[in-house]
Amino acid sequence: MTDQARPARHSTFGPSALATPANAVTFARLLATPVFIAMVALRGAGWPQVVLGAAIGFSDLLDGWIARRQGTTSSGAFLDPLVDKVVVVGVFAALAARGEVAWLPVILIAVREVGMSVYRSVMARRGVSIPARRSAKIKTLVQGLALLLCLMPPTSTHHLLTSIGVWVAVAFTLVTGAQYVVDGRRAARHVGG
Repeated sequence: MTDQARPARHSTFGPSALATPANAVTFARLLATPVFIAMVALRGAGWPQVVLGAAIGFSDLLDGWIARRQGTTSSGAFLDPLVDKVVVVGVFAALAARGEVAWLPVILIAVREVGMSVYRSVMARRGVSIPARRSAKIKTLVQGLALLLCLMPPTSTHHLLTSIGVWVAVAFTLVTGAQYVVDGRRAARHVGG
């Protein structure tokens, strides 16, 4: 279950609210993302990229913390993981374009992320809800750590280390994708049965 999807202790905002403090943090993260991607695309690894990436990662924790206290919203539950996907796929693609990571793991991550978004959307239209899993947050954390390995100057030049980190992120990404497919099939049986 994502931070945005967890029930709040007391709800300040209704489930359909868009203008919430948690969503404002998510929008700020979304606006910072193109800057982050451009910095990586133009400069590769470096401490300014690490600092901005860490700030974006911290804002993900912050919007979840706010949402748990003030009330989760359907817009937040949609936007929060979407921004996570844009950050991860965008920065990995920028690194691959620079030749600093291989394209294959980046493509696998991108296909899984887009595929799961489409899958969940299709299932939702059929009336099947697929709740977020805790493993999805762990997957996002592992992806972030892999990006950190690729962006930190002390580790970015150790290509074996960064490659292992990226492939571990791919493994978590694909396993959680498979879990969602299984969850969707089980939920569809309950709806159809």
